[in-house]
Amino acid sequence: MLPSMATSMFSSDLLLLLFLCWATTSTLVTSSEQGNNNYLISSHIVSHAAVEKQSHFRFYWHEWIRGSNQTAVSIAQAPEFKKSLTNFSKVFVLDDPLRTGPDENSKLVGKVQGFDVAAGLYKLELLVAVNFVFTDGEYNGSTIAVFGHNEALTTVRELPIVGGSGLFRFARGYVQLRTNLFDQKIGYAVLECNVFVNHY
Repeated sequence: MLPSMATSMFSSDLLLLLFLCWATTSTLVTSSEQGNNNYLISSHIVSHAAVEKQSHFRFYWHEWIRGSNQTAVSIAQAPEFKKSLTNFSKVFVLDDPLRTGPDENSKLVGKVQGFDVAAGLYKLELLVAVNFVFTDGEYNGSTIAVFGHNEALTTVRELPIVGGSGLFRFARGYVQLRTNLFDQKIGYAVLECNVFVNHY
């Protein structure tokens, strides 16, 4: 055998041996990681081709707390706070219409479902946990999840968007609320919602 051929074969064998050692080590690390995270179904790099966009929607959230059209119902309050000026500890469950305008006959595009908790002991502050559930057009069946602090007597309130479903999967952003109308006598309120949502 020529010396050059022997050297070449030795180099090939060495490379093969090194590759097998590396593959075995890699397999062991992967198996070990999998054993520690057996609840992980899959993990992969998300394509950088997906384009995230920001949409701005304007809706009007209509709410009736009394009367035959009632859409927000009080379900609980701590007895010691029944006379609280801020309704502290009162919980409301909501199924309110979401419309295109402030008029109650404007087009219905969805609903606001969830709950409000009066969380302010000394001010009218609410913990809001709701879904904007779309029932119209291309967004029908999609939702935007909102969870945050609503200081109801402030002119503009900002609540975070914490997720979504359908066309709003992985949603993030915020909602600005403004009180358009509040009639305490009949128990009716309209909130203007400017929704700034990042989604794919």
